[in-house]
Amino acid sequence: MTKMNLASRISGVAMLALAALPIAALPASALAATTVKVADINLLTPEGVATYQQRSDAAARKFCSPERTVAARQSCKTGVKVELDEKLGALRTARLEHASQTLAAR
Repeated sequence: MTKMNLASRISGVAMLALAALPIAALPASALAATTVKVADINLLTPEGVATYQQRSDAAARKFCSPERTVAARQSCKTGVKVELDEKLGALRTARLEHASQTLAAR
């Protein structure tokens, strides 16, 4: 296996793992409620990022809806969005690396 092919495979696996990762910092009971489906969008385009933002906003609202006060809900949503946006950054980086390796291999 060539060095480029191995790097491409590792990058692909990392990208899939990141896509499937729920937010680790949140309680286990919250994991299903705080995942955002990204497999069907292109996170390397402005449209894909906008779709992701809409989905992450909805996930944060849903997860934080049990909070009793407006301040607690807002704080919760802010925390969820920070975590989701961190995961987005890592996923976008992995996808960019994968795309550049795919182009370089051609």
